[in-house]
Parts: sequence; structure tokens; C-alpha cells
Amino acid sequence: MDSRVIGMQRNRLANIMDRIVASYDGASPRIDRLDQRPLPSREEAAGIMEAIEEVIYPGYYSAGGVTHQGIFYRVQERIGWIFEQLRDQILKSLRHTKEMDGELCDDCDSVAEECTYSFLEGIPELRGRLAKDIQAAYDGDPAAKSFDEIILSYPATYAITAYRAAHELERLGVPLLPRMLTELAHARTGIDIHPGAQIGGSFFIDHGTGVVIGETTIIGSYVKLYQGVTLGALSFPKDEKGRLIRGVKRHPTLEDNVIIYAGATILGGDTIIGEGSVIGGNVWLTESVAPGTRVLQAEPKPRFVAPDGQLQEA
Repeated sequence: MDSRVIGMQRNRLANIMDRIVASYDGASPRIDRLDQRPLPSREEAAGIMEAIEEVIYPGYYSAGGVTHQGIFYRVQERIGWIFEQLRDQILKSLRHTKEMDGELCDDCDSVAEECTYSFLEGIPELRGRLAKDIQAAYDGDPAAKSFDEIILSYPATYAITAYRAAHELERLGVPLLPRMLTELAHARTGIDIHPGAQIGGSFFIDHGTGVVIGETTIIGSYVKLYQGVTLGALSFPKDEKGRLIRGVKRHPTLEDNVIIYAGATILGGDTIIGEGSVIGGNVWLTESVAPGTRVLQAEPKPRFVAPDGQLQEA
């Protein structure tokens, strides 16, 4: 290539790079992290989630299999690795929040270590809750042939596992990282569960794609959701300056033994779905229903178009 052309290309690229670098100080709000402490890593969060899965479901995610004789040493290795990695990511999350608030982070190291210990100490109870979720999936889906199939192939298994792990971190006061874990599941499964939601035992999401469960949702035990269900906010209250008010209950409450079918949308922090209620497909609901209620969408009347273009009633 002609040297003059090469020179022009280099000059053009140099100009592009100069403009990109200049934009780092010009954007508002700032969307860079220059000269600041590193944030938690998405790659590290994904690795932690994989290791947590391996501890919770031993033998399912190990290519060579795991025996009773070898399980202690495998858990020893995995827990040691999780401790180091999780503590580091929690520390980065805590420092970030303190910096955002303009506060010092003198105790962040000790808090991160204690949070990590507390999370790991809760794994046996976490496994017990997830075992009941797996049982609920088996009991609620006639297509399920085995627990193995549910653990290895059901998207809801991964989404609920990530949620329950993230919720424990959220409960311990860890910022940022819990949302990163549930968003890993969201990206992989299409199931969006905020780690702040409160979900009871024996929870099952059938199929799952498009399910949204908001931050302040409260769900009782033995609840079953189908694909496309939204448990969302009806409105977003604002203060006198027009800023969103955070921390208020915006999402619905589902009591025990509720079933919500595909495509239903339930909105509002004051909306309560009473125990044992069934919400039909495609229902749009913004008011509470009493226990044992069946809410059905009015059945649409189909219309047929004949080959000659004439409309025919069903």
C-alpha cells in the first residue's frame, strides 16, 4: 500500500483515539471509572456462581463425577476458592457504595470477610430450600422425568438458584453483587428475579421465559408461575423535586398456593393475591383478590376468514 495512504489512515485513527479519550471528561453523567478503585467483575461473579452451583448440586457439574469418599476434599477446595473470590467481590461492592455516599471504608475488609463467612455458613440451609424447589418442579410438571432432568436442564433451576444465593447476600447487606448474580440468570434464562424479592419455599416457574419479579414482591410458599408473568410496579412515586422515591413497596404480594398462568400481569404494591387463588393467562390485574379466587380473562370469540375473504363467526 502507498506510504501516503498508510500515513493518512494512521492520522485518521489517531484523531479518532484523541476524540474518544477527550469524551471521557465530556460525558454527563460520567460513565467511566478512571482513577477509581475497581468494581466487582462480571467474569468473577460468573465464576463464583458456577462454584456455588457445584457445591449445592455435587456431582452434576463435575465432568469426572464425585464420590462420597472424595466429596469432602472437593468441597474443601471449592469453599476455599469461593471464600477468596467472594470476599474480594464483596469488598469491591462495599467500597463502591461507600465512595458513592462520600464515606470512608475503614471497616470494609472486616465486613466483607464476615459477610463471606455468613454466606458460606448458610449453604446447608440454602440447599434445603432449593431441594424443596426441585421437588415443587417435579410435582408441578408432568413432563419432568427425574430430578436430574430438572437440575440439569430446567432454566428455572438456574434462575431460582441464582436468586436464592443473591437474596442471601442482599439480606447480609451486600450491595451491587447480588444484582449481578441475578442478572447472570436473567441473561441466560430470560427470567428476571430481583434479589430483593421475598420468595417462600417450594417455588416453581414452569418454562419461565419472560418472567419478571420486582424488587419488593412478596411470594408465599407453594407458588407456581408460568412463562411471561410480570409481577411489577403500577407506578413510581416521586418526591417534590420529581425524583423517584426508592425503598417503598411497589410490587404485589402473592400468598401461599397461588398459581399464575402465562402472560398474566399483576401490578402494584397494594395488590394482594389471596391464598389458593388462580390467575388465568393474559389477565391484567391491579387490585387485590380474596383467597380462593379464580380470575379469568374474558374468552375472546375467534373469527375465521374464508378463502373468498368473507368473515365467518365461530
